[in-house]
Amino acid sequence: MNGNQTAEQIRADLDNTFTYHKPKPEQLPIYEEIRSRAKDFALYLIENVPNCPDRTAAIRKLRECVMTANAAVAINT
Repeated sequence: MNGNQTAEQIRADLDNTFTYHKPKPEQLPIYEEIRSRAKDFALYLIENVPNCPDRTAAIRKLRECVMTANAAVAINT
């Protein structure tokens, strides 16, 4: 969404954003790769970063990153 959109365009974007998008077969490998790479990085963090609130936050944000990336795939492909 940007400031140049009409109210109708904004509504259409919101409808698309908040609609369930069933995964398409060609998207499944992308979702799997996103999760796999994020898991590898999370394991790296656990093995190399001190156990502290910042590490917890980093892993939480990585989880958020995965969810946002998955949403990008679902909504835009």
